[in-house]
Amino acid sequence: MLSDIPDLYTLAHPGDEIRKKLSSLFDGMMKLLFREKGAEFRVEILAEPAVQDFIGAHASVLDSAFTKVEMSDVMRRRLQRSNYIFSGMKTFHELNEAFPSIIDEDGNKKPFERFLNDVRAIDHTYNENYLRAEYNFVSASAEMAAKWEQFMEDGDRYNLQYRTQKDDRVRPEHAVLDRVTLQPSDPFWEEFYPPNGWNCRCNVVQVRKSKYAETPHDEAMRLGNAALQRDAKGIFHFNPGIERKTFPDYNPYTIRRCRDCDIANGKLKLSVHIPDNEVCAACKIVREMRNQYSVVPTTNGKVRIHQMHGKGEKAENIAVASYFAEKHGYEIDLLPNLPNEKSADAFNHTLGIKQEYKVNTLPTKSAIDNEIRKAAKQADHIVLRIDSDISLGTLSNAIRGRVNQCKELKSLVIIRNGQDLTLSREQIMTPGFKIQREDFI
Repeated sequence: MLSDIPDLYTLAHPGDEIRKKLSSLFDGMMKLLFREKGAEFRVEILAEPAVQDFIGAHASVLDSAFTKVEMSDVMRRRLQRSNYIFSGMKTFHELNEAFPSIIDEDGNKKPFERFLNDVRAIDHTYNENYLRAEYNFVSASAEMAAKWEQFMEDGDRYNLQYRTQKDDRVRPEHAVLDRVTLQPSDPFWEEFYPPNGWNCRCNVVQVRKSKYAETPHDEAMRLGNAALQRDAKGIFHFNPGIERKTFPDYNPYTIRRCRDCDIANGKLKLSVHIPDNEVCAACKIVREMRNQYSVVPTTNGKVRIHQMHGKGEKAENIAVASYFAEKHGYEIDLLPNLPNEKSADAFNHTLGIKQEYKVNTLPTKSAIDNEIRKAAKQADHIVLRIDSDISLGTLSNAIRGRVNQCKELKSLVIIRNGQDLTLSREQIMTPGFKIQREDFI
């Protein structure tokens, strides 16, 4: 486990600004978790936008560990994918660990501020202490994966030699591998290629065959097993260059059978049935969310659409999201339609809210009332695009009447003639409320 990492100086670590961003996104996840209903943790929460934001930010931190390392585009994409999956599984553990803290010792739900204060330790442990070791491991894995690509270009022309840093920080168990020399095709490198542990600084270099004698294979394997004797679970027996992964499939956030999982090894599609296990279910959700969004071209902001986004309203929703991106620079995801669940059309990452989009085509009070009524069942924040010639007076009356009945509604955005107006519930319920033409921007 990460709690077993040796007491070594860190090679590098993310900066304070990144740490603040992760902490802020962690708080957003905790707000979402706190609103969960029911006594059991729900794995599906991993698909929620606030959680996806955190996973993406955490993965980006790990990606930054090798931005300047030269490697093929294919290798870089595979390593980034590995970072995302690792971040997703780590986030699953954070949420799962935080969930019981919602309830106090008497079985009552805590006030949110107390809950948030109680889970601060989880944020500190996972996203500060552990993240340093993970960042260093990714940096070392990426460096060695890039080297492996170079080694493979030369085939067995040169031998490979294991090197330590030869200073007082080298672990004795790693020191025994120093100067082990073998051909690149030797199976030794499949198991004992660096990094061989948290904060491992070992290296491998090419050497001329005439200069160094080869180490007998059996002797090298014996030394390798001695070097990783503390790795009782066999987590670090992998080669990031061969597997094109920054972390092995079996790591502190997964389970032993992940090493042989067909989904992890790319042998099965994600739609197949997997064992009824929370870790397996979490892994499947993380991989699906990674693969199923595509980018909608915009000249400003950002719009992504999930492949399970509703087909009937797809064109209209893309148009609304693109309007916001182009005009206001918003970053928006058009969300999947989840069966049997209250699912909004979009998540506005810039504003941090889910929104339901509706389009009005009939210039009547009842049409507006109907659109808002249906939208309020899906989200507390609504966007209504006016494609009819309804008068502002009729529109105002319809909005006020329906919002008065939709007690959970928090905001309403009106788009009309290429302009928009954002209204809070408080504004709408103000006596004498009426929308004016000059209110739009």
